Amino acid sequence: EVQLVESGGGLVQAGGSLRLSCTASGLTANDYHIGWFRQAPGKEREGVSLLSSRDGGTSYSDLVKGRFTISRGPDKNTVQLDMNNLKPEDTAVYYCGVSFVTEEGQDMNYWGKGALVTVSS
Repeated sequence: EVQLVESGGGLVQAGGSLRLSCTASGLTANDYHIGWFRQAPGKEREGVSLLSSRDGGTSYSDLVKGRFTISRGPDKNTVQLDMNNLKPEDTAVYYCGVSFVTEEGQDMNYWGKGALVTVSS
């Protein structure tokens, strides 16, 4: 069973920075996408940034491009999200998610419990 645990959320003033970390356990797939999603109050969950295990390729939402950076942590099972120049509209619960296809061809998706990021104006 894959488990994802987020850490690093908190309260920060607009213009400040935070780092989120996601530690995965039980992940044995060699080819997967792992990344960050967020859900603000009253809104749907949206994608923030993804990282491909195959080639290390990354992608970002236009809302965070140039301000957020996704990367591997010192442990290959850790993915980090460095968030700079934070804005009040970045306030949300941030979820780590991973997706892959099993050898049997089944799509699998796992989520962490989320980390709250609050940006004050």
